[in-house]
Amino acid sequence: MKKTITFLLLSTTILVSAQRILPENERARVVDEILNDKFNNLLPGLMDKADIDMWILISREYNEDPVLRTMLPATWLNARRRTILLFYRNKTKNTIEKLAVARYNVGDNIVSAWDKEQEPDQWKRLIQLIEERNPKKIGLNYSKDHNIADGLDKTDYDEFMQNLPKKYHSRVGSAEQLAVRWIETRTPREMVIYNQLVDITHDIIDEAFSERVITPGITTTAEVEWWMRQKVTDLGLETWFHPTIDVQRTSEELVGHLYSFSGRPEDTVILPGDLVHCDFGITYLRLNTDCQELAYVLKPNEREAPEFLRDAFKDGNRVQDFLTKNMIAGRTGNEILAKALDEAKAVGLRPSIYTHPLGLYGHSAGTTIGMWDSQGGVMKDDGENYPLNPNTVYAIELNTTVTIPEWKRDIRIMFEEAGFFGEDGFRYVNGRQTELLLIPRLKKHQGN
Repeated sequence: MKKTITFLLLSTTILVSAQRILPENERARVVDEILNDKFNNLLPGLMDKADIDMWILISREYNEDPVLRTMLPATWLNARRRTILLFYRNKTKNTIEKLAVARYNVGDNIVSAWDKEQEPDQWKRLIQLIEERNPKKIGLNYSKDHNIADGLDKTDYDEFMQNLPKKYHSRVGSAEQLAVRWIETRTPREMVIYNQLVDITHDIIDEAFSERVITPGITTTAEVEWWMRQKVTDLGLETWFHPTIDVQRTSEELVGHLYSFSGRPEDTVILPGDLVHCDFGITYLRLNTDCQELAYVLKPNEREAPEFLRDAFKDGNRVQDFLTKNMIAGRTGNEILAKALDEAKAVGLRPSIYTHPLGLYGHSAGTTIGMWDSQGGVMKDDGENYPLNPNTVYAIELNTTVTIPEWKRDIRIMFEEAGFFGEDGFRYVNGRQTELLLIPRLKKHQGN
């Protein structure tokens, strides 16, 4: 009964965020305005770089291509029946057509090009549109290397190829590079919004890691997880994964990396002297955040975390710096990983780096910079051969292992922050954690 009462009390706390969270109708307006900008100002250049003048996306309701899903207007939560989108780029005329071989316009940006009463067969109408434009290269979303670019199912591929005249078969190819660039590229307006998303994420973590939520000796890790989950719902937001909270303390051995995400005790009581870690993210305006931060639970009469924990924390920041300074346009994820690890190890650090693209999906498409279980580099089918491109966002996710003699054990300093790589290099989207959060927050009257 006590645990239930504790959780109910925790859930009544209301976050006052510096950021205004939009009502649904305003969110829809913003989403559609961003889509309009991307279709007209971003997509033509991406198609030119990929050397694809016709991009065809095909999905059926509830089985959407991950790329097509990002193109639907705010009022479309799913595709309808079979939805076929056709983008045709005429570079000479500097035009782009956005057509839907569907019964309806797909929002304000993509115009229906199929009258079923005139041509009952949807595939025949698609072929008519192709023949009228006579494209040099037709891109379809299939890919071995990038899961998000592999959204065309076998049934639709087979039917498309069966209906497509033979003379066009040699012009069909994978649109994986175009699909990944569409997914990973952020516009200036999206980056203004992204700062707000990360700020909201930081606000929720700040409150979760405070005496307003955690009462040492009473509150459990699971209760904080559910408080964060409920907070997201109360704010009218969503999360793309369940939050996790774990603790490291003097009486326990360092366990495997998976402990922080799977297999740990669900109801660990948080105690004074604990190093508390969270993994948390939100979804808002079709963008996603992913953040890991650390807090220390003060013991009686302590006014700051022990120096050995503060020094360990700084080592984590140093690993971040080795990674981000090696994020150079054109380098592959494996190249960035190897250089960052070598430089960090050369100064005595014990790093592990597993940074992933972040954006329209939490684990998004783009450059893969390590995986927690692939510190020697990832294989080709995990995106190893894909270069770092500008105007992209990454979850700067990593850890460093530090020996703590005072605790007679190793600890792991784990960080994750949203970072933007632009034309001028790297920056954090909304800053990064540079010192431990303290539970409880210090007050003026505290002390001896």
